[in-house]
Amino acid sequence: MNGSLSPRRRWAALSVLVLAILLLAIDGTVLYLAVPSLTEALAPTATQVLWIGDIYSLALAGLLVTMGNLADRVGRKKILLYGAVAFGLASLLGALSTSAEMLIAARLLLGVAGATLMPSTLSIIRNIFTEPAERTRAIAIWSAAAGGGAALGPLVGGALLERFWWGSVFMINVPVMLVLVVAGVFLLPESKDPEPGRFDLISAALSLAAVVSLVYAVKHATNTGVDLPGVVALLAGLVAGVTFVRRQRRLAAPLIDVDLFRTPAFSGAVFANFVAVFALTGLLFFFSQYLQLARGFSPLRAGLAELPATLAAIGVVALVGVALARLGRGRTIACGLLLTAVGLVFVAVAEGAEQYVWLALALVPVGLGVGLAQTTTTDAVVSAVPPRKAGAASAISETAYELGVALGIAVLGSLVTLLYRNSVDVPTDLSGADRAAVQDSLASALTVLTPGSDAAHAAQDAFTHAMQAASLVAAGITAFAAVIAWRAIRSDHE
Repeated sequence: MNGSLSPRRRWAALSVLVLAILLLAIDGTVLYLAVPSLTEALAPTATQVLWIGDIYSLALAGLLVTMGNLADRVGRKKILLYGAVAFGLASLLGALSTSAEMLIAARLLLGVAGATLMPSTLSIIRNIFTEPAERTRAIAIWSAAAGGGAALGPLVGGALLERFWWGSVFMINVPVMLVLVVAGVFLLPESKDPEPGRFDLISAALSLAAVVSLVYAVKHATNTGVDLPGVVALLAGLVAGVTFVRRQRRLAAPLIDVDLFRTPAFSGAVFANFVAVFALTGLLFFFSQYLQLARGFSPLRAGLAELPATLAAIGVVALVGVALARLGRGRTIACGLLLTAVGLVFVAVAEGAEQYVWLALALVPVGLGVGLAQTTTTDAVVSAVPPRKAGAASAISETAYELGVALGIAVLGSLVTLLYRNSVDVPTDLSGADRAAVQDSLASALTVLTPGSDAAHAAQDAFTHAMQAASLVAAGITAFAAVIAWRAIRSDHE
């Protein structure tokens, strides 16, 4: 029924879905530029800063599979609209937070609400765009909003922080969500799986336990080293994951059709999607702080400085059709990842240069490569299943996306923190509390060190070197993923 919608109605519905994913993507990164100002206002520790950035995507990743299946059963439009209302309320709580703990809780609720929105956007696209070429264009626009929104977040944050307090990066969500709800009521068609089967609560709990435990174990190990709590979390996540997979194979109506992963093209596309987002968000989380704290940019100027990546990611919409026609899907994904890796190497080099122009040029291949890889991998995953299972397939693609966000911040962010702490030169004439602040993070160091002093410059240099190392690590991982995509994903011209 939804595939018979008029072209005007289909594209009008797409505009609502793009607004939803754009806001979710922006919200994943909009807080990055606010870290210095909220650090001053709420005095979070370095670990709390990572949790403020990471808990949103962690909750999203843990609940996407469950919410995607719930949307298939209850109705994708209904779940999306309920999620939009909840997202607006959680945004209000975040804006009014008075402590780091309260902000972490608000970000957690934002992630839970976001998990109800994300699978529905992509699954509705899968149901209303039934013609493959048209669906590829629609998904390219959706992906451009997701990738471009992640890169656009710092710019939006910078513009708000230039005039308002840090909570404005949350408050802006409220009017946008009101528009989304009103437009969605009139423009979005309802769809769901006509034969969904029984919803398995045990599987839902296992998927949440596996994702959250594994990401927590990685974050904990990179922050405090290997210890008993981290090992317990890792083992719990592995046990929950294995149990989840075995249970899915026995169920008549599983949350995820795990047999899809037997197909190299499918599993390769999911992995490529994960790595592309891992590299981009892991870079952006600390890159925004680098521009402000190490280069001295204002929040707005820092947001503008990241614009090359945003424009490149959006520009993929015009290139993806040509790339698929000439290279095929597998080679297009591999080239996108390779382009990202090259860009990350350029970023590592340019971070040590005095002139910003070299950074701007380095960000272009990063945005272009991530956008190209994400668009084609999302299309590959969603096209692999019938429309009635669109929510479940969308959840797989978006779980890879959000795991990439969560682990990108957890791994690369924690790596930056670890390298900074190991190399920063702490002045001996400071008090114990001030020495701890310098050792904790660059943001807290600059609150106790004299601006422009040798000690402040030394801390900034330590942070810059940590950023360069993390960028090179991300480049190596992305290049490896490019090889996997080239070998695993077919490149038949479609």
